This record gives sequence, structure tokens and C-alpha cells, in this order.
Amino acid sequence: MRRTRHIRRAAARAGAAALSLALLAGLAGCSGDGGSDDGTVTLDYLSLAWQEESVAANKRLVEEWNEEHPEVQVRYVQGIWDTVHDQLLTSFEGGEAPDIIHDAADDLTDFAYGGYLADLTDLLPDSLRADIPAQSWQTTTMNGGIYGVPFLQEPRMMFANTALLEESGVRVPTAADPWSWQEFEDAAKELTADTDGDGSTDRYGVAWGMKEPVSQSVNLSLSTGGGLFSREQTDDGPKNRVGYGPEDSAVAETIDRQVNEDRTAPRSSLGMSGSDTLPGFFAGRYAMVPLNFSYRQLVTQQAPDDFGWSVLPMPAGDGPAGGLAQGVSPQTLSVAEDSDHRQAAADFIAFMTRPEHMAELAAGDWMLPTGAQALKDPALNTEKYGWRTGVEVARSLRPAPVLGVRGYREWSDKIATPAFQRYFNGDTDLDELRESLVEDGNLVLDRYQR
Repeated sequence: MRRTRHIRRAAARAGAAALSLALLAGLAGCSGDGGSDDGTVTLDYLSLAWQEESVAANKRLVEEWNEEHPEVQVRYVQGIWDTVHDQLLTSFEGGEAPDIIHDAADDLTDFAYGGYLADLTDLLPDSLRADIPAQSWQTTTMNGGIYGVPFLQEPRMMFANTALLEESGVRVPTAADPWSWQEFEDAAKELTADTDGDGSTDRYGVAWGMKEPVSQSVNLSLSTGGGLFSREQTDDGPKNRVGYGPEDSAVAETIDRQVNEDRTAPRSSLGMSGSDTLPGFFAGRYAMVPLNFSYRQLVTQQAPDDFGWSVLPMPAGDGPAGGLAQGVSPQTLSVAEDSDHRQAAADFIAFMTRPEHMAELAAGDWMLPTGAQALKDPALNTEKYGWRTGVEVARSLRPAPVLGVRGYREWSDKIATPAFQRYFNGDTDLDELRESLVEDGNLVLDRYQR
């Protein structure tokens, strides 16, 4: 899904006031025609880049555009992720939205259906449409239009302590020959140990940071043929529905067994964010941790100098419907419907997503580009830091099942998050989890589809 919120929380708090002022005050002129007396058009580009390398890459590309297009100038506006939805909604309703909007696919649904974003179908060059795979375009296609260009994505990966992996003797998985979920469970058992002989486990095979459990549980279910959400034809037209069969629950059941039966995963990690698990990972308390691909930057910054780590693919499900498939919600670039210069804004997006530029932005964000040509960039196809493994996994990425589902935010916050937390903590069983997700969940979705 969108860049994992807990990684950037400190930066978000520091910049929240700046974004509010930028959107509500600095962009106050956006509702005008964006022109000047000499005919120069000025477009505002709201960027959510936050890492130093990513911000630098974005600003460099804006400067390059401005040098090449004196008649259409782009003004860089720095935003932050944590509050962008509410700030954008305020700016849309006030007629002061930026022309070009950096966001994530899972945040576009309400804006697209609300008429706030321009349909890019006829505004983008054919070369861009052809370079990004169809499954990525599906993440921003809804209600008959394309409301964003998906340009960056990141899978969930397994970060492993290389020395512990080698000592255990377990087979090391690759993207071409991944673990099955059963092999992963077996490997976690081999890696779990009482190293000091005091009768208590002090090294766990895996630590699941499940502070925000929904996206992991939903997106990884694709590997076992699940997906939770479907479209059903009703007398009132097609409607989104929640289902939770065996294919949907297989991964959640694995986590439940590891925490509550096998004891190969600590219950204490369930309330942790991904970054919270890193100290235990570096200390050898956890042999493996599932993390988003971009966490590699934090690991390079925070790991001890002598700490060896590897990036492995997540386990694969059986059958053609699963495998290494997992859901993602790419970062996107969109155009405001109220922009007076929609074609110029779309041209800037096409410039930003040229293969060489997309690869540069991906490297700066430690993520993967969506474009086929950018994925071939030599800088992204190196063994160092697991880049090549990520590129190999990229072909299996699919749209997150939640994309385009109206009411998902409320379902996730009020129904699914507490339900998964109770289940993983051992407070409820699978039937109770299913009842909450499906029965209570469909009541929520129905309110958005009347």
C-alpha cells in the first residue's frame, strides 16, 4: 500500500504544519488560470517525496522541465503523506487544489468518484500507456476513466539474518524457487531456538509487525488465491462485497499458528510497526521480519556494521491463481479536474515518468518503478541491497484488492483492524474473524453503494 506510515511518522509530524500552510495558503492562487501577463503558465506540483534522495530527484526533474519549457513553469510544493487526504479534500472543495498531485492508488477512489480528478485517458502519450503494464493501470482505473499514473510500487519482502539462515541449514529461497507457505513455517521452526539453555525461547524464526494488520492480511492473500473483495451483480447494479473463504484466510491462519501454536513468532511483535521490529532483528532476536521493500534504506542506515542481511521473496501459494502474487497500491501522479491546464499538467507527468526518470525516482525512494523499461535500468538490477530480487518479484505484483472499493477506509479502521488484532492475539477464532469481516463489513460497504 502507500508508503508505510510508521516509517515516515517523525518526518510527517515535523512537516504537518508546512503542508497545511502550503495547501491552504501557498496554493491559494491555484484556482485562477495559472497564467501571467507574458503568457507563461504556472503549474503547482504537490510532491509527497520525503527521503532526501527522492526530494532531490524530484526537484532536479522540475528544474530540468522548467529549463526545457519556458512557457509552462512548474512550482514544486512539498507535502507529507500522513495528512494529505484531508488536506487535499479541503483544497478540492475550496477550489484551490494543486494542478499535479502526488498520492497513492488507495487514496484516489473517493476523489475520482467525487469528480475531483481529471480523466487522463486521452491526455497521456501512447508510449507511456504501453510501457506500464495493464495490471498497474488497473490500480488507477475506475468508473470508466484513468485517474492517475501509477509510477512507483513496493512489494512485501522477507528480510533475513544471513548468518542465522546459513547456520540453520534451511534452503534459501529465490524468486525463481520460493518457499511455499509450509516451507516457510518449517524454516521458522528451524530458526527458533533457546540459545542460552534457560528453557525459554530467545530467538524467534519470524516477527510479524502487525500494528496495521489489514493491508498485509489482504494483499498477501493473493498468493493463496484469495482477495476478499469481489463485484457482484445485483438488482441495483454491481456492488463490492466482502468474502472470507479458505483462500482468503490461509495467510492469516499461518500467522495465527506461528504466534499461538508453534511459538515461532512472538506475540509481543503483533503491536509493533515494521520499524519497531528492527532492533530485535539486528540483535538476533528475530531471524526474519516481513517488511516493505523500501525498509532496505532504514536497514542500511541502522544495522550494525557487521550485521549481514538478505532480502528474500515472500512465500508462494500453490496453483496458478497464487504463487508470488501480492497486492500493491502504487504511488500515483494525477491532475486536478479544476486545473485550467490539464494537458500541460499531463505532459509534465509524462515527463516525470519517462523510463530514465522513473528509474531515478524509484532509486531515490528505494522502491520499484512500474514501467517495463525502467525496471531494466542497470542500477536497479544489482544484487546489492536485494534490488534484483525485488525486480524479479515485480512481475507478480497485482492491484491491491481494496482498490476502487468505496467504504474500504471505514471497513479497515472500524471492522477489519480490530478483528484481525483480536484474532492474532488469540482472543477470537477463525469463525468469529470471518463473521466480523464479512457480515459487519458488508453492512459498511452497503452504505457507500446506495
